[in-house]
Amino acid sequence: MLHDPPDSPPQSCIDEPGSPLCAADVARGTIRMLLRHDLVALSEVPLDGNRRADLMAIDARGQIVIVEIKVSRADLLGDNKWTEYLGCCDRYYWAVPAGFDASPLDREGFLPERTGIIVADRYDAAILREAHTDPLSAATRKRVTLAFARRAARRMIALTDPEANGLLAIRS
Repeated sequence: MLHDPPDSPPQSCIDEPGSPLCAADVARGTIRMLLRHDLVALSEVPLDGNRRADLMAIDARGQIVIVEIKVSRADLLGDNKWTEYLGCCDRYYWAVPAGFDASPLDREGFLPERTGIIVADRYDAAILREAHTDPLSAATRKRVTLAFARRAARRMIALTDPEANGLLAIRS
């Protein structure tokens, strides 16, 4: 599933790699690409162990994908928690802005045989390296899928009835 990479992101993403706007741009383009592949995504998804996935998506067959967004080299190289996400998904991707030096992701410590790479801007994204599928156990899939569905429903209720927030006990 190799696609042409998107055009370069706005220069501000490269000049200010830690800016929230840049991460938001990468998330937006990645979500659009996931939708084209029939995966629906949520952002900022809490996981076990006080972890939070940047994006979690689910496809029509129930496969779970986690995407971790990195917009600065320091953040990428300093992230020691990402391997804990592997137990919550069938496929795992890194998403980076166009022009980002993704060469560290080829190192053994980043499990290139397991993880994929997405390059994105605010309008689109491309898969540069497909992630290997490592199927979740049935029990884990059920737990993660139910949590995903309930989280999505709580977020939808919060959008359509903001006054219900106190009733929702939102955890995401």
